[in-house]
Amino acid sequence: MPPEPEARLRVLIANERDARLDTITAIVEGLGHDIVAGGVEIGAVGPLSRSTGAEIALVGLGLDGEQALEQISAIVHEAACPVIAVLDAKDPSYVHEAAKRGVFAYVILDGADSEMENALDITLRRYAEFRNLQGAFGRRAIIEQAKGILMERNSIDAEAAFDLLKSHSQTTGHKLIEVAEAVTQTHSLLPSARRADKQQPG
Repeated sequence: MPPEPEARLRVLIANERDARLDTITAIVEGLGHDIVAGGVEIGAVGPLSRSTGAEIALVGLGLDGEQALEQISAIVHEAACPVIAVLDAKDPSYVHEAAKRGVFAYVILDGADSEMENALDITLRRYAEFRNLQGAFGRRAIIEQAKGILMERNSIDAEAAFDLLKSHSQTTGHKLIEVAEAVTQTHSLLPSARRADKQQPG
């Protein structure tokens, strides 16, 4: 079953071996994700991750020791999105070293297509959950910042500040996070009272 719309990901696929590219592509599309670039050369992952707006990169690498690990280091450093390593076989020491170099997760493609699909599904869902959780923390931080601004501006407590945000959200039909963002953005554009006083001619 394809993922829900909020879990739909923009996926970039880079693979130094063409043998499994069609299979990986079919699986990712079958899981309901969008492929923004496929069959990408390993060295192009960084620039393409930025120009395509990819949210995740699936990078197929052979177990070629230090050279492959150096490639991983370069990819992770340059990519504008998390990287999942796609491996032909499991090598615990290699996987450990790849994780140290910043790989988000890995998938082993040494079994049947159904096993590959399950592994990719689990890994991509794990990333979607991670992204959603990260977004939730970000939204909470913005709301807390907006509450702090309202508390200072209106000499009210946290509960009253949150009620103000909620009331304005209901009145205007805007989401709570949109109201909070507007408060923080407006606040950052206006000089503080202290700065304004200092700018007054003496």
